[in-house]
Amino acid sequence: ALALPVPQAAAIMLPLLLVMDITGIRALWHERDPALLRLLVPAALIGTGVGTLLFGVFTSAAVAAVVGALTLLFLAQRLVFPPRKDAPPPPKALGFVLGIAGGFTSFVAHAGSPPISAYVLPLKLEPIRLAGTMAVLFTAINLSKWIPYAALGLLDARNLATSLVLVPLAPLGV
Repeated sequence: ALALPVPQAAAIMLPLLLVMDITGIRALWHERDPALLRLLVPAALIGTGVGTLLFGVFTSAAVAAVVGALTLLFLAQRLVFPPRKDAPPPPKALGFVLGIAGGFTSFVAHAGSPPISAYVLPLKLEPIRLAGTMAVLFTAINLSKWIPYAALGLLDARNLATSLVLVPLAPLGV
């Protein structure tokens, strides 16, 4: 995204993320938290729908500002309200809202982790369960982007060719 417009960088990354998702799912499918996924997947899919509808409205700078603001809010939340061992889990309604935000930011810039992490980390899942749940969640989110990205003209031959060159490196990132 530093060298290309954000939409083009996102389009190039989508096939790479799919390869990475498949790698993660193969290793972590049995570690997922089905109840948490029943909450977050529908919310995130709503977020990708919102991202699709608003795609042409936001400039690259606006997208960067939204993603940056959400990331800073997550950091502020962690600093102002540090995790406590005796803290109750966050309400499911917050998870749904942050799931929507995660789907949106994932659609526009593949940056869905900060809002979703703001909900999931305080749940204090075992690390392997967290990794499995996030792998399944982001696989669902990334699969939901293919048709909208194609409809928006982002999956053109040039972007896909660039992705193809980089695909062999994707599993190494996992």
